[in-house]
Amino acid sequence: MSEAVTILDEPKLVFRYGQRASDPHDGLALFGAYDADHPSHPRSVSYALIGTRSGADAFLAWSAQMAGPLPGKDDSLRLWPHFPGFEAAFGAAWPNAPTRAHVLDDAGLLADVRDADASKRAAAVVDRYLDALAKFRDRDEHLHVAVCVVPDVVWTNCRPKSFVAEAIGQRISSGEKKLRRAGQGGLFERYDPEIYSYSVDFRRQLKARSMKYGIPIQIVRESTLRLDDVNALGIRGLTRRSDRAWNLGTALYYKACGRPWKVADAREGVCYVGIAYKQSDADPRSRSACCAAQMFIDSGDGLVFMGKFGPWYSPKDNAFHLDREAARDLLKGALDSYAKNDGRPLREIFLHCRSGLDRDEWRGFEEACPDGVRLVGVRVRRDNGLRLMREGTRPILRGTTWKVSDRRAFLWGSGFKPSLRSYDGWEVPKPVQIEVQFGTADIDQVARDIYGLTKLNYNACKLGESEPVTVGFSDMVGEILVSNPTVTDRRPQFRFYI
Repeated sequence: MSEAVTILDEPKLVFRYGQRASDPHDGLALFGAYDADHPSHPRSVSYALIGTRSGADAFLAWSAQMAGPLPGKDDSLRLWPHFPGFEAAFGAAWPNAPTRAHVLDDAGLLADVRDADASKRAAAVVDRYLDALAKFRDRDEHLHVAVCVVPDVVWTNCRPKSFVAEAIGQRISSGEKKLRRAGQGGLFERYDPEIYSYSVDFRRQLKARSMKYGIPIQIVRESTLRLDDVNALGIRGLTRRSDRAWNLGTALYYKACGRPWKVADAREGVCYVGIAYKQSDADPRSRSACCAAQMFIDSGDGLVFMGKFGPWYSPKDNAFHLDREAARDLLKGALDSYAKNDGRPLREIFLHCRSGLDRDEWRGFEEACPDGVRLVGVRVRRDNGLRLMREGTRPILRGTTWKVSDRRAFLWGSGFKPSLRSYDGWEVPKPVQIEVQFGTADIDQVARDIYGLTKLNYNACKLGESEPVTVGFSDMVGEILVSNPTVTDRRPQFRFYI
């Protein structure tokens, strides 16, 4: 066949009354959320608020603004549109005050974030937020979501490569951490050995450990809640308040069990399973890794299932591959989780994997696939070498697809967006390479499906992402699950991971 370059139409989204629009800003502002008339629609968001006094006050002030309209940027309304107010956009009331609130001790938290031991530092701060969630659980009120307002010093000090300049206490060597993780006690110091099995990243650890309370959490840095649109030297740069309200409002509505939109041309009975891998933080040189499956269906709902630890990483190939048994168990576990949460019959299953698939693991996936269901294995990965240019000063158009063969194509999810009259990126757009490795499928249909999946990021309100949600969130899901291996109380719903 001859090669061909085409421009895919921007996928349409469905909103209230069955109305369609390409941009979620337009659809929500004009029609409202997709599920606004469904029985499951949250009429009023019941949320808990956890933060220091300054953080709680900042969020309450922000809430008052998010409840009403916020102006966009007059000379760039397509890129920075007006925010009509939470209830106008989602059809759900945003209360003036939280259902429950817990104010953290400033002095204690500031002492915790200065601990020289990274594991103690992260675990101590996470414990303060979890203590509040435990108190909320013991009450009768139903909570949709918990908003955790985090001081910027936590973001600075509680990450894997953080350096605390004025640390308190003794720094712990990697060898000592290994001993403590194994449960060896200290002569002069008491500690919980389990904290050395948690991620030293505050966000990953809080997301993982909070799942047992059954309340999705939204983590917000205090500086994000600034009530001005001024960016000056020496302060953190932010987008306009209207843009922050769109993004935060969409995420909170989704975590409150709302469905802001769905892809119009999503095919019924077809699901997409993203395979995620993550090496152990304890020994990044090891072949040991864990796998997880993210499943997305035509409604836009997402489910997560964690697979087995094993020697899945190959340093020689810089790739991950499961053995036959682990592949079978991973897909079977994901499908069992789907049966419990949805259960509608499936016609096709598309596996999306960055590392690609080998024959041994493909046989395992085939064994788990139900009879009569078509299974297709697709490698989907960002291509860092290929670039396409067009004449003039504008980047390549979003949706550009270069069909190389009947089983391989390149798709640009980033690029110039005609409806926005702008390119909202910082670098030359990179494509994702799509390759049908196993099974039979029309490469044009595969590309269109993947293009539609770039619009399922409910953690923000954007026209579309550069990667499909099946692989775009694989690192995030893997980090939360694998970086906290002793956490066993996990939730399958995708809203707990973003």
